[in-house]
Amino acid sequence: MMKLTYFKALILLLSLVPLVTVAQDNQQKKCDSLFHLVKKYIDEKNVNLIYSLTSKEFKATATENDLQAFFEKQIYPLGQIRSASFFSSQDNLYKYMLVFEKNSLAFSFSIDQDNKLVNPLFSPFVLVTGPVLSSNPLKSKLDKKVDSMVMPFMKRPDAVGLSIGIIKEGKTYTYGYGTTQKEKEQLPDANTIFEIGSITKTFTSAVLAYYVNKGKISLTDPITKYLPDSLAINPELQKISIVNLSNHTSGLPRLPGNFFNKNTDDLNPYKNYTPQLFFASLKNCKLDAVPGTVYAYSNTAPGLLALILERISGKTYETLVKEIITGPLKMKSTFQELTPELSKRFVKVYGVNAVETKAWDFDALAGCGALKSTVNDLLTYAKNNMESGDPDLSAAFNLSHKVTFSKQPAIGLGWHLLQERGEVYYWHNGGTGGSRSFLAFNIKKKTAIVLLANSADEITAFAFEILPKLLN
Repeated sequence: MMKLTYFKALILLLSLVPLVTVAQDNQQKKCDSLFHLVKKYIDEKNVNLIYSLTSKEFKATATENDLQAFFEKQIYPLGQIRSASFFSSQDNLYKYMLVFEKNSLAFSFSIDQDNKLVNPLFSPFVLVTGPVLSSNPLKSKLDKKVDSMVMPFMKRPDAVGLSIGIIKEGKTYTYGYGTTQKEKEQLPDANTIFEIGSITKTFTSAVLAYYVNKGKISLTDPITKYLPDSLAINPELQKISIVNLSNHTSGLPRLPGNFFNKNTDDLNPYKNYTPQLFFASLKNCKLDAVPGTVYAYSNTAPGLLALILERISGKTYETLVKEIITGPLKMKSTFQELTPELSKRFVKVYGVNAVETKAWDFDALAGCGALKSTVNDLLTYAKNNMESGDPDLSAAFNLSHKVTFSKQPAIGLGWHLLQERGEVYYWHNGGTGGSRSFLAFNIKKKTAIVLLANSADEITAFAFEILPKLLN
């Protein structure tokens, strides 16, 4: 009889999995493709096709009849799959959570050079059974709805803390769950500071839009107009327009070719990547696609955009964000570098298996993910994106919302658009080594949601699941 040791399941995340390595990104895409097939075949109870997805190594240890018996005895009695979500990845091992009608399982695997499943493993998924700290008063209908959706997430073993903000029907609601630091019962609140990762890209694009409206730069300008001559002579770079840096259609790779140099700290990978290294990578770089034709999520492009904005203004990226956005909006807790006083409100961050890790520092690529912020500040940011009393910012935000690439996924300047049942949500997520973030708003309904977490437990699929339920 086969033990519960052979397979895992996987969901295609509606997340861009920001700020990860190129290798991890490609590996994730391959695993996503496999998941679609595995999940489909589990639902169809088609073991023959599941077996066809396994590696030669696996087939040497188990026959198709063995696999059929295993699924009939161990998996199918659990009922239908109700939900599936990404959990973690480490050393090319991908782990997911499967929630069946009668139980929850973890499903982990790696893939070989032929993109076949290696060492697939089902194992019990143990949820946290003790109480979860929460500031939710559980009084209103919304309070109870939030709690019913958040608690299953907080029961996951890698969850640590979660701060939530909602704007609905003209009112603002905030909730804290878990803790700012393991082994310390301190709830995160709406003023707790988190890394926001790639949500930073929307700030970079807002600064761009501001300068476009001021006539200092044009979206159609070639990027070489703003680069040193040593880079401008690269014919590949001459093909890229400014707008392509903001909407992920530049053709530039996800990360610069020399990103993983000898100075890279695996736990703080962006810290030592300097403008000198960045420009050296661009000097002879080749594009992956013709600019403007293909969406391919990139950290290189918004990083370069921020450097161009610095060159235009003569100011640092953090100064630009402060003078153009956070200062006028009185967002007093949103910075790239935290003062000692602000650091007192900054969470500890946790990576795979909820092990404490380093917060990330940025140099050349600050525009792709350097900012830290709070739920209150991001709610202010979302509110002003929907309707701002500052005329310059209102014009900049409105420009950033205009679609610049209409294929899937539709995108403006920085913002992605989710269009569903006649509603349009502008959204972005973020991720660092030990943090996750999500921000979305609906201008028509004047609604918004912010989720900030201090662990690498993925929240994007969870956010998309609760988004329509909380905001409708």
